[in-house]
Amino acid sequence: MNKRCLRTYPFALAFLLLAGPALAVPPVVPEADDVPMLETLVVSGVQPGPGLWKVSRDGNVMWVLGTLTPLPKRMEWNSDEARERIAASGLVLLSPRVSISTRGGALGGMFLLPSALRARNNPDKQQLEDVLPAADYARWQVLKARYLGRDRGVEKRRPIAAAMELREEAFDRSDLSWRDVVGREVKRAAGRSGVPFEQPTVTLRVENARAALKEFSRNELDDLECFRLTLDQVERDLDTLATRANAWAMGEVAMLQDLPYTDNSQACTEALLETSLAQNRGLTDLPARVEATWLAAAKGALAEHRESFAVLPMSRVIGERSYLRVLEQAGYSVEAPGDSKASD
Repeated sequence: MNKRCLRTYPFALAFLLLAGPALAVPPVVPEADDVPMLETLVVSGVQPGPGLWKVSRDGNVMWVLGTLTPLPKRMEWNSDEARERIAASGLVLLSPRVSISTRGGALGGMFLLPSALRARNNPDKQQLEDVLPAADYARWQVLKARYLGRDRGVEKRRPIAAAMELREEAFDRSDLSWRDVVGREVKRAAGRSGVPFEQPTVTLRVENARAALKEFSRNELDDLECFRLTLDQVERDLDTLATRANAWAMGEVAMLQDLPYTDNSQACTEALLETSLAQNRGLTDLPARVEATWLAAAKGALAEHRESFAVLPMSRVIGERSYLRVLEQAGYSVEAPGDSKASD
């Protein structure tokens, strides 16, 4: 299973859009001279990262670290503060996840791989040119020429899959990385200090994964908005995303909040969760289930441990979809880094 897809496609439907090697057959492509290049220099070396949010109730405290993707490719995170808090904690909560189980064991393996590889492609052997409006396809060709070159295999992908492959390469060229620097260091720190860690998990049961893959392969996907917004990111926001990555690395949380950018996550999630496959298997409420699972784990940790530590995507720490805002509304005290009491 290709790691790229697991981090690119939202939630549990990732397995339906596995990426694989593409054929490099040279097509005729337009010139790409008009595509803007990244101007912001991405930081490197040891960087402090953001401070910790403090969630408290009845004398118990949870320290929360917000993570971000992508991050600077050549950055090393100075995790001293996090290590100290982890060492004093009774429990570490990792970012929530979705796990898929199938009847008879682990999902897929080599038996499901051929079906999964087909599922990432358009139905009926259609090409991107067949399924995209002419203006969108012309725009795609310009960006593809710059970042994917003469890769013809990507032309048979569904728009969402093609756009994600493009974005992955654009990030890599821009010295931005999907590496889970924070998760790796947090687990290492917990192991060294003998602190147990837990990853709140929503487990989905797929009774017949092969049939699910076949169903998905046959059906169209309403992913045009996801495709367009992802191309917007590559065309217009690489500079902003680099600045956001720098802001996280240097601990400039206020800058993160003040930097608007094209967010494709909701459109891409909806494209997958609105399929008949998702609706027939009760996956449409998946984001809400993930949130409820993490909140239950966080409340449990705050009730049972004098100190605990948690890792969350920054979008769940600040902003409209913040889990911490939900805790605050439930009566917990939430203090951002730099608040007068947050470092006590």
